[in-house]
Amino acid sequence: MARAPFKARPPFAERKPRKPLAEPTEQVLHDAALTYLARYGATQAGVVRVLDRKIARWAHAEPEAGDRAAAARAMARAIVARLAASGAVNDEAFASSRAKSLQRSGKSGRAIGAHLAARGVGQELAKDTVSEDADQELAAAVIHARKRRLGPFRKAAETPDLRRKELGNMARAGFAHGIARQALSLSADEAEALIVAFRASL
Repeated sequence: MARAPFKARPPFAERKPRKPLAEPTEQVLHDAALTYLARYGATQAGVVRVLDRKIARWAHAEPEAGDRAAAARAMARAIVARLAASGAVNDEAFASSRAKSLQRSGKSGRAIGAHLAARGVGQELAKDTVSEDADQELAAAVIHARKRRLGPFRKAAETPDLRRKELGNMARAGFAHGIARQALSLSADEAEALIVAFRASL
């Protein structure tokens, strides 16, 4: 089958100009917020960041944006506040769902707290959401070890140097030294049973 002839892109000067960005009116920002929420879980702060970026792109392309950009940013915050009041944005639900998901995937409480903060969850809410249950933290550490082939899941025989490296890996993942040592000391059967029981409890 013959290939279609190569068609070179026209020189920059001949290309069609980009469609101007829509001015961030209340309707435009509201629609943008709903579109984002339909695709992603988010906090109030996260939606505000999305709208602020949209406004910034428009202002960069609009030399005379002036006070309209500041007004649009204020409008974005009012829109997000209304969405939160209606339940369309719920920081507590987001934090709870995301924390459980991250813990099931083997993230430490410290890593989960950092993730929630980065996504706009307030410090107090993040603190209240992250589990302090030692058994759950141990289970998350074992899941992490399985993903990284550490401790009970390693192929090679243990050596002092390998043990130090594995403890370092667990520490970088946010697990306390005691939890890390306990997770790495389990047998393969104990580790698997712990993971099964942990996931069944969620």
